[in-house]
Amino acid sequence: MSAKGMSRDQLRSLHGAMVEIVGFMNRPQVDGAMIEEADIPLDRALFPLLVGIERLGPIGVVDLADRAGRDHTTVSRQVARLESLGLVERRSSAVDGRVRHAAVTAKGKAMTDRVDAARDRIGQTLFDSWEARDVDELVRLMLKFVDTLKSGTTPMLARKARSRRRLQGDRPAGQDRP
Repeated sequence: MSAKGMSRDQLRSLHGAMVEIVGFMNRPQVDGAMIEEADIPLDRALFPLLVGIERLGPIGVVDLADRAGRDHTTVSRQVARLESLGLVERRSSAVDGRVRHAAVTAKGKAMTDRVDAARDRIGQTLFDSWEARDVDELVRLMLKFVDTLKSGTTPMLARKARSRRRLQGDRPAGQDRP
């Protein structure tokens, strides 16, 4: 193993830890506990979408659905529900007027601010026994890891999307079918 590489055991351990984190974060009980701690009146299925729209928005439904691991038709209905509650609004894209992006409203932002405060309280309890330098190092390395994932997987995902379009006979926007 080189100084910049990873051993197979390290890679397996990292993957195992990521599976545990994702599995934990995807548990409905976690969202339910966060909703309860934040004391907000929101359906558990809508919670991660509201937070995602606030963090990433304005964002299109397809991108939001991909990030949430849900079908875009389901997410579209759920975003419509968030819109009916006054928590998000849909706007035409500045780049392509046919595309609509969801953005959080002031009411939705107030709700995610309560979620952030609840997350802060939970996080303080969770990391209470950690040394400050360990928390700093965890944050630094997690941010570095996310940057690496984004830069390393984006070309791979773009190749997969081109390949899928080719197999399905789809064309990029602006290209007519033969």
